Amino acid sequence: MDTNLVVEGLKFMGLGMGAVFLFLTTLIFLMGMMSKIVHKFFPEVQPSTSSSSSNTQSNQKKVAAAITAAIKFHRES
Repeated sequence: MDTNLVVEGLKFMGLGMGAVFLFLTTLIFLMGMMSKIVHKFFPEVQPSTSSSSSNTQSNQKKVAAAITAAIKFHRES
């Protein structure tokens, strides 16, 4: 029974690291493919540039009003 435990340990370490590397490589590949499929069937909607500036200004005014109301409510209580 002439086994070298260091060599056996290195073999198991190489096998384990190889399995993890193979799993992660496969995972990255499959996630990339999934991303391409999702973008193909569900593309992102691009907002129109003409009405976005008025919507942005309206949203900013609503946010400012909400912040002002929250500060006023906090000071009163």
